Amino acid sequence: MRELKDGLRAEVRLDWMNRVHKKLRGTDADKRYANEVAVLKVLEERGCPNVPRLLEEHPEENYFVSTSCGQPAPNISDRRTKELFAELEQKYGVRHLDAERRNVTYDPHAGRFCLIDFELAEVLPDPSQPPKEASL
Repeated sequence: MRELKDGLRAEVRLDWMNRVHKKLRGTDADKRYANEVAVLKVLEERGCPNVPRLLEEHPEENYFVSTSCGQPAPNISDRRTKELFAELEQKYGVRHLDAERRNVTYDPHAGRFCLIDFELAEVLPDPSQPPKEASL
């Protein structure tokens, strides 16, 4: 496997089938793992096309496998970066709490920019659903 990142908070590797293996570690690794897995599931349910798809879960190891979303996109403009994260929130109801250029990739096979690293993200109400009425 090819190493993509080996930091204090996560180890990320790419296998020969182009799948991403991410093991979270460090402070609150179990909580960050659970959050990232939950967010990826919500994004798949809501039909978001430009994020990784969860393939395997290993909660006892804080480790999961997902599809790859291409390569880092370090030359993306600040304006375009903000647009991508705003679309994620407005269209799919997920607020990325680390909305930085380092979490944007480009997938040449899909021909689009993608967003990654949802360990620090917040699920909001689904914007495609009508708001629930408050009970009296």
